[in-house]
Amino acid sequence: MAGPQTIGELYKARLILEAEVAAAVDAYMEDSKATTFVFAGGYSINLMWAVRAQPSAKKLINDPEASEGLKRAVVRKAILLARPVRG
Repeated sequence: MAGPQTIGELYKARLILEAEVAAAVDAYMEDSKATTFVFAGGYSINLMWAVRAQPSAKKLINDPEASEGLKRAVVRKAILLARPVRG
């Protein structure tokens, strides 16, 4: 593929595992100001910016009435849409 791939594309290609995506979600949920998260293979993303880049995630994370499950789902989506750096 040309250009940077998303975490989701790397996940589909099995270059990033489900357990890593889940760990990234956990890391963000524990600390919403968390920055660098490193996946296997040297791929990394800034968790805080990945979530902030997705308007729906940014809105729901700050909604006190949104359930924990919904918040985790939008954080996961934001992570899967993020474009990592490698190295």
